[in-house]
Amino acid sequence: MKNNSEKKFETAIFGAGCFWGVEARFLKVKGVAETTVGYAGGTKENPTYEEVLTKKTGHAEAVKIEYDPKIVSYDDLLAVFFKLHDPTTQDRQGPDIGSNYRSLVLYTSEAQKQAAEKYVKKLESDKNFANPIVTEIKPFDVFWPAEEYHQKYFEKNSGKSSCHI
Repeated sequence: MKNNSEKKFETAIFGAGCFWGVEARFLKVKGVAETTVGYAGGTKENPTYEEVLTKKTGHAEAVKIEYDPKIVSYDDLLAVFFKLHDPTTQDRQGPDIGSNYRSLVLYTSEAQKQAAEKYVKKLESDKNFANPIVTEIKPFDVFWPAEEYHQKYFEKNSGKSSCHI
């Protein structure tokens, strides 16, 4: 017999530059149960941080978010994502430059894809940004967790500044 008190979480994956700051921001969102920083959107299997920095893996620094859709919606997460970085800069967030810092939404369902595309269209029609949005919206394939020292970085290293965010 299944326990009805089990929580049903959904997954969202976003890349918005340095994953430390992105993770720190999403950890503050009510309804986010867990975050993992890592690499996604590329071709190299099980890449290391040093390999991703070479920009030859195709991966972006990303954050995998487990969230409770009864508390926070995917649209709410999209709102946080688009507010915390500049989705109009190609391969750059603040001082971080390279394809590994690109703006990226990896959807896990057709509903997430449609929501992300609709959100971008609304931002563009409302002229929220002076330049076109260059955020990639791609199907999720695989997520490679980053090394342990990157996980919850600012919790482990209090007093450090939060990247570009």
